[in-house]
Amino acid sequence: MSNKEKALNLVRMYNFAMIEANLFLDSHPKDQQALEYFQRMKKMHEKAVREYTEKYGPLTTSGVDASAKTW
Repeated sequence: MSNKEKALNLVRMYNFAMIEANLFLDSHPKDQQALEYFQRMKKMHEKAVREYTEKYGPLTTSGVDASAKTW
């Protein structure tokens, strides 16, 4: 597996964890541990996306620098 694939898998893993925590929190909105877990996964996801983007480019068009002089 290439480094790019590993980096993308991290993004996917943290995204999945956030979705699962979100679903749990929908039915357990006062669960502090679940909320803290969601917040940790969100930070890790943001970090993984940032690192992937720095090395390999944006994952979505919303990550494109619109002020850039080239595509």
